[in-house]
Amino acid sequence: MLLAFNKPYGHLSQFTPEPGSQWRTLADFGLPRGVYPLGRLDADSEGLLLLTDEPGLNARLLDPQHAHPREYWVQVERVPTDDALRQLARGVTIGGYQTLPCAVRRLDPAPVLPLRNPPVRFRKNVPDCWLSLTLTEGKNRQVRRMTAAIGHPTLRLVRVAIGEFRPGDLSPGTWRELNATERTQVFG
Repeated sequence: MLLAFNKPYGHLSQFTPEPGSQWRTLADFGLPRGVYPLGRLDADSEGLLLLTDEPGLNARLLDPQHAHPREYWVQVERVPTDDALRQLARGVTIGGYQTLPCAVRRLDPAPVLPLRNPPVRFRKNVPDCWLSLTLTEGKNRQVRRMTAAIGHPTLRLVRVAIGEFRPGDLSPGTWRELNATERTQVFG
């Protein structure tokens, strides 16, 4: 079984709570017994999370040599210059690690997304901008660290696609099983 779940803000990508953590878990959503997340989204990130009960899918999806693209829509503080976007696309150094090249573009107009609870902070005198970043690797908090490295901190982060699969109108906090065509879109 392979499930697509639209993970809302404020939930860990796990079923067991962390002692003393303010964050809730996937146990809140009535997911089938025996499934586990393929990869992670931080509690302060949202969007597409795949879950499965099938052994071997984790390595197939997450091993860097398979280079599965993952697309994120990222709201950043201020509007990056073209040079800053080229720097992101070439790869940046974060924590002594050089990221692989990625695809990056401005999203104009900004995407229409469900409101986040709590909302992203708003600063009247500081504009923001939405970007699309497509990565083939997934280091810890990589997108946030990449945008910070070019001087544009992430305000909101939403994963919108894995491979060619997009969950469509899946509302935050809901899930569904993927059909054969959708599985092919994920794994190629």
